[in-house]
Amino acid sequence: MTASIAPRSDQLNADDALTQDLTVTVVEVRQGTDEQPFEFHSAEYPGRPYKPSKSMRRVIARAWGTDPEAAVGRRMLLHRDPDITFGRERVGGLVIAAMSDIEAAFSIPLTVTRGKKRNHDVAVLTAPAAAPTPTPDDIAACDDQDLLRRWWIALPDRPDLRDLIQARVTEVRADTTRAATIAAEATAGARDTLPVEGGAS
Repeated sequence: MTASIAPRSDQLNADDALTQDLTVTVVEVRQGTDEQPFEFHSAEYPGRPYKPSKSMRRVIARAWGTDPEAAVGRRMLLHRDPDITFGRERVGGLVIAAMSDIEAAFSIPLTVTRGKKRNHDVAVLTAPAAAPTPTPDDIAACDDQDLLRRWWIALPDRPDLRDLIQARVTEVRADTTRAATIAAEATAGARDTLPVEGGAS
């Protein structure tokens, strides 16, 4: 049922966290729009970045500094706050509840409405249990780009394995493109050889 009620969007939003908080591992930070200048792309939700509000950008700056690239490889826990408003309407929104790579929990005052502030608490996001380190054979046999991406993130101290993973990702993408091309050519060939209705038998 969870999949059937998932919101359709090109970004993470409050409805994604209706049933549970979201843990994201940042793999890339891209430039966004004037209104949402930063897009935090994650391993867990490829193609659907987290676009933090101005208040949440202040939280990120407080925790990790003002260089957006410092977020790469780090993790956030996103929580749905039903009290966030747009204009006068309560629409809900995503807020950062916990972050990795901080020494201790902290509280930061954030503007709620004009002239009114509220403290926002951020907890320490503990590291997940370490997954087994993939072997070169594991990497060579893997066709799952999401799994390869997670391995790459989890191995900052193994440049040898990261090189193998990057090479494997390139191979998988090439195989996918090649398969799509062959399928398209086969479909086109089938159309060319279909008997014409009403033609000579």
